Amino acid sequence: MSVKKRWSLSLKGILLGKPKDPLDPRVFHQISLIAFLAWVGLGADGLSSSAYGPEEAYLALGGHFFLALPLAILMAITVFVISASYSQIIELFPTGGGGYLVATKLLGSKVGLVSGSALIVDYMLTITISVASAGDQIFSFLPASIHGAKLAIEFLLIFFLIYLNLRGTKESVLFLLPIFLLFVLAHLFAISLGVVPNAADVPALASTTYQKTIGDIQGLGLWATLFIVLHAYSLGGGTYTGIEAVSNGLQALREPRVETGKRTMLYMAASLAFTASGLLLCYLLNQVSPEPGKTLNASLFAKVYGSFFSTDSAYILVVVTLVTEAAILLVAAQAGFIDGPRVLSNMAIDSWVPHRFSHLSDKLVTQYGVWFMGLASLGFLLYTGGDVRLLVVMYSINVFLTFTLSQLGMCRHWWEVRRQQGSWLRKLLLNGLGLMLTATILMVTVIIKFAEGGWVTVLVTSGFIFLCYAVRSHYDQVQGALRRLDETLINIPFQPDLKTPVPAKDAAAPTAVVITRDFDGIGIHSLLSISRLFPNHFNNVVFVSVGVIDSGRFKGLSEIENLRHSKEEDLKSFVDFANCLGWHAEYRYALGIDLMTELEKLCSSVAREFPRSVFFAGKLVFQQENFLTRLLHNHTPHTLQQRLEFEGLEMMVLPIRVFASGDQTGAS
Repeated sequence: MSVKKRWSLSLKGILLGKPKDPLDPRVFHQISLIAFLAWVGLGADGLSSSAYGPEEAYLALGGHFFLALPLAILMAITVFVISASYSQIIELFPTGGGGYLVATKLLGSKVGLVSGSALIVDYMLTITISVASAGDQIFSFLPASIHGAKLAIEFLLIFFLIYLNLRGTKESVLFLLPIFLLFVLAHLFAISLGVVPNAADVPALASTTYQKTIGDIQGLGLWATLFIVLHAYSLGGGTYTGIEAVSNGLQALREPRVETGKRTMLYMAASLAFTASGLLLCYLLNQVSPEPGKTLNASLFAKVYGSFFSTDSAYILVVVTLVTEAAILLVAAQAGFIDGPRVLSNMAIDSWVPHRFSHLSDKLVTQYGVWFMGLASLGFLLYTGGDVRLLVVMYSINVFLTFTLSQLGMCRHWWEVRRQQGSWLRKLLLNGLGLMLTATILMVTVIIKFAEGGWVTVLVTSGFIFLCYAVRSHYDQVQGALRRLDETLINIPFQPDLKTPVPAKDAAAPTAVVITRDFDGIGIHSLLSISRLFPNHFNNVVFVSVGVIDSGRFKGLSEIENLRHSKEEDLKSFVDFANCLGWHAEYRYALGIDLMTELEKLCSSVAREFPRSVFFAGKLVFQQENFLTRLLHNHTPHTLQQRLEFEGLEMMVLPIRVFASGDQTGAS
């Protein structure tokens, strides 16, 4: 190895950390997040929304600020209702997937596409709004003369988060853990100082709220008063936007995942309800009003600390609190980097996005997904100029679209299983209440704010859906062409040579290991090509296959058993066909959610059992190669070949021709 190459590898190791071996069992524990760390990395997405959600709700009240008291109560109730309903989703879907999986399984693949697309855009905006709001907090205590640099600083922060995530999920969360704890303590301290000394005023405030509300109803009318409340309630919807992060990120949690996820959800709900409702109450009790160049939280902290400490001490406390608030927002941006690639993976398995995104173990820390989410968030930041109010509108629409579809799917599920599920009514009522709340916020936000930025979210999400349809259409066309190959080759009658018995197993003899998916034309074509290219060379043939647990198949243990049975039947058919060709044949298979990881494990195991193995896989060769065919096909065989090569294992990729006309599919 040259000095230049060694230097390059050393530099990469210093910057990105040592390469992680996917076969090392310790890697799972290095990357998985226990409930407490999940509260930091996933739950922080929800907790951080207290930096902008309550502020938007309070400002929307305008002169009717006294309505902040019932709004604070309603906000806390909403947090617990949505969190409890998502705990039911965690129980029903323990493998994760969140809104995309729920909508796909319970409402159909097309509704699932809408939910998944909304989630992807949502996680892009999660990064953007978190970083933009963090910039607002920091610049709230900096001189107005340097506020022009805010957008540039926010760009640098996103690149910094990309760097952290290229090192690995847990490392980046641990890096921010101390400041997260400071955020919790600082806000507990600030809210206590803002509420406790004024607690005696709450009964009088409640009486005033009642009287003024009655006055508004009499003066403005019931519907106008209700509109004011709903308007503020919907604009405060950003407060709840991170609640779904836990259900989407279950794959990152340590076993038992369901219990860990539910515990994480409880931590997040309690902390978010206290912080968001507490801040709203503080605004009201301390009569906080907006100041130019400052967030409402900055004005609140200055007023609260100024009442108890000297000017210098109060300023230091304000700075510390705002810095921790900015830091928790950066932790919240983790949700986009953690969960965005996982949603892409689920959609890739269902052929809505390029299949390569399903290989979560490729680059192990999903570097492609990190770059995709990071660069997209930079695009949103550039478009909005870091305007949090615009971002909140864009963000809330997609989040509550996913929320509403998830709640609707769960309601449908409980109704369908009412005869088998004893507690169906209680669960239906909980998800029904969640549906009512989330649908209300979604409709009010879209109607009121469509012209003020809502249309951008609708346009971007619709564009993503269109691209997904284009990808799926291409995969379906290719699959249609391959079905003609299946019809031709699968129907070849088995003609065993009765005069020549099937050879006995000889593990020391040359062995062809064929990577297959289903009993289809590609697998048979590969087998016939091996027979033609290597006549009388191989004694054994081993078929290797992975059953991927995708959103279209996983509905519980019974469906997994159905997948297992289907996989065994397909592989037995391959064995019979290979026996007819005069080979001793066996099969190995595994079930899992990551195709590449399971394939690598199986191949390594077979190579140990059959030391003279040569691996084979099929590759589609298109008559008219273009960018789309290169992007959407053949990633699996080439990636597997690369990995096996570095394990000292030989692999050949066999071409299968796909003709441009679609009239025929053949093999060279």
